[in-house]
Amino acid sequence: MPAIDHTTEPMLTNKQIASRFDMLAKLMELHSENPFKIKSYANAYLSLRKLEGNLALMSKDELAAIRGVGQTIAEKIQEIVSTGKLAALTEMEAKTPEGIREMLKIKGLGPKKVSQIWREMGILTVGELLYACYENRLVHFKGFGLKAQDEIRRRIEYYMDAQGKFLYASVEKEAHELLAFLRATYIDFTFALCGDVRRKMPEVCGIEILTDAPAGISWPTFSDGEEQEGQAAFRGVPVFLYHEATGNLASSLFLRSGSQVFLDSVGPMPVDKADEASIFATMGLPAYPPECREWPLSMLPSEGGIASLISFEHIRGIVHNHSTYSDGLHSLEDMASYVQSQGYGYFVISDHSRSAGYAGGLSIEQVYRQWEEIDAINKKFGGQFTVFKSIESDILTDGSLDYPDEVLAGFDLVIASVHSVLQMDEQKATSRLIKAIEHPATRILGHPTGRLLLARPGYPVDYKKIADACAANGVALELNANPQRLDIDWTWIPYAQEKGVMISINPDAHSKEAIHHVRYGVDAARKGLLYRSACLNAKDKTQFLDWLVAR
Repeated sequence: MPAIDHTTEPMLTNKQIASRFDMLAKLMELHSENPFKIKSYANAYLSLRKLEGNLALMSKDELAAIRGVGQTIAEKIQEIVSTGKLAALTEMEAKTPEGIREMLKIKGLGPKKVSQIWREMGILTVGELLYACYENRLVHFKGFGLKAQDEIRRRIEYYMDAQGKFLYASVEKEAHELLAFLRATYIDFTFALCGDVRRKMPEVCGIEILTDAPAGISWPTFSDGEEQEGQAAFRGVPVFLYHEATGNLASSLFLRSGSQVFLDSVGPMPVDKADEASIFATMGLPAYPPECREWPLSMLPSEGGIASLISFEHIRGIVHNHSTYSDGLHSLEDMASYVQSQGYGYFVISDHSRSAGYAGGLSIEQVYRQWEEIDAINKKFGGQFTVFKSIESDILTDGSLDYPDEVLAGFDLVIASVHSVLQMDEQKATSRLIKAIEHPATRILGHPTGRLLLARPGYPVDYKKIADACAANGVALELNANPQRLDIDWTWIPYAQEKGVMISINPDAHSKEAIHHVRYGVDAARKGLLYRSACLNAKDKTQFLDWLVAR
């Protein structure tokens, strides 16, 4: 029986290439190297990580033309693509202990702090650092008080907890390719995705596959999913193979495709059925899609209600996007034209506000200039497609918004988001958001917790108070569809929907291609049982305009 070939390295992704420059910049700063080179590598990382085009297929001149790249870094990109390595990075890694390099992967531990931890404290591993936090050893060093020590401990614990997990968006393609390979190669047996990937969980443990192939079959490159050593993998993603020995494949698939809460509410399940649809029918239930099987039956909709849940084809406009006016990769007109070419009716440009200096936030003069360009672009579209004037306004520490009120009033809508000062307690963080929600210009609360999946937990907020404030002020909640955010969490949706709060599924796109992230937001929204009627950008352009003026 042929082996599954997972040894051939796939083409490096843009994020993998960008990560080399990110680590190189951090290591150079750690070792006090040339600050100009450090800045150039850091800027290259910021540009490349958002790029949706394939760097591995670009010529040197095309690479050099990318903002933040240039000829020297273009050569290094080609070096990475051709060899899989970057000599400058290898050199820096060689003189840095492995544990110190790992510390640099933890959010909030920058090169300066790590240097102090290494050189002043003599700590060489993440585990040692965590133990030092538990023993209150950091507080004896300058710049590491109790608050800083507690924050480092919390971030390490989060980092350790995230190990062995993957973003759904990062493994979805591999999961379906592996499934297709198995079905084409082992034609005498049945294979089906199950577990977290089938339920489209934002974070997954790997690829889980159920099969009726016997456990003793020869899997030359795979071990059984129950084994810990020699864990099977496909393109670096763990693979768990579950063998159904009784012949009740449909029943096993059902049991491996729902949360425990859902399964407990279903109760005893009929066996010997041909498929899941038959199981549901025998129990007198609608065939709930796997991504919806997170709730008890008492919360799930009727069969007609399932058809009313949001679907990707319901999305009519693309909200919350960035252009080269701030930190996007494509011009405003290129972004708008691309969105129109994909069949959408409107596009909301929401570049960063002036306080976001790290992201090229717009000055008031740049805001006015962008408005003039939007007017000209809309004139070209002749009413067939509309670009709306928006801004992603930073929510400042006290809950106020960027720009004077007279400037904010000139936007069609304002998306208010927190990007800085994330270490607040729940009461302060909640009050900060509520003040922003109550501002007359705010129409959407952007990525409400600021979380980054597998990297940074969200800041603590009372989500019910946030939803109540949105309901009282006619403000929509964003479900940021970037696969690393998916913020709000899908578990917020039932309460928000109950209170009449609209949910806007936004890609937060920093490039043309990134608008397609909206589908990950739709997957998450379906998990939260969001109805089409409660999705803001499922409204057509006329309905969206009505919503804008209805407040």
